[in-house]
Amino acid sequence: MEEAIKKADILIEALPYIKKFHKKIMVIKYGGSILGEERIRKSVLEDIAFLRYTGIRPILVHGGGPNITERLKKLKFPSKFIEGFRVTDSKTLKIVEEELNNLNDLIVEEITSHGIKAKGFKKDDRILLVKKKKSKKDLGFVGEVVDFNRRSIEEVLKEAIPIVCPMGISDDNTTYNINADEVAFFLASYLPAEKVVFLTNVLGVMRDPNNEDSLISTLTVKEAEDLIKEKVIDEGMVPKVKAAIEAIKHGVKKAHIIDAKIPHAILLEIFTDEGIGTEIIP
Repeated sequence: MEEAIKKADILIEALPYIKKFHKKIMVIKYGGSILGEERIRKSVLEDIAFLRYTGIRPILVHGGGPNITERLKKLKFPSKFIEGFRVTDSKTLKIVEEELNNLNDLIVEEITSHGIKAKGFKKDDRILLVKKKKSKKDLGFVGEVVDFNRRSIEEVLKEAIPIVCPMGISDDNTTYNINADEVAFFLASYLPAEKVVFLTNVLGVMRDPNNEDSLISTLTVKEAEDLIKEKVIDEGMVPKVKAAIEAIKHGVKKAHIIDAKIPHAILLEIFTDEGIGTEIIP
């Protein structure tokens, strides 16, 4: 009986959050090594299905970096990154598209297994309009989002979960690979979304990556910007935090960076008083 009461208490704790976020849009970015691990993927997609069943409208933007890197390795193509962005030549671009399309299909299939409708959006659906990304060093076919097909996303949200692949086409019909964190920020900013959540393989933003006790639970935009300047936030975390900052500046109320390795991390962050990970606020 005591165990049953504890479960009821958990549900009651979640109730105000379920009411608060009913019919609200949440953009969730999911990628990296955590996408390839079946146990973690199962937990993440269960959470996303749960959000939909509670009346929240999640949008999932997925990456696919490790899958792409592994495929390139087998083909003996080098993987090069500049400031967290994959340098993408024409050969790499083809591999990127194939791997992202495969992952998109897999995610759609696994979400629908929970009785939830899901719709995959790939490059050829022309959901994302992009242009070549400006950078001090040429990144090749790496783009940034300049617009998106709002009507298509909103129509799908009425009935299903949009699963967005981070590739797009420019005005001159050139295909570009896009950083998935930036896609998540753009969609969250201009739909707009209540929250944007970045799933990663670390606890959140830490002052010392080797010390879990150094986790920073809350950061303002200014504090986050200062930590980037001080290089406390560096490498692969930089695009995530920058995307979170931009989302907040464009009106998203909160951004979250959480560890997907923790079972049901999304539910713990959104539906509990304590939460987990790092939240970024104005």
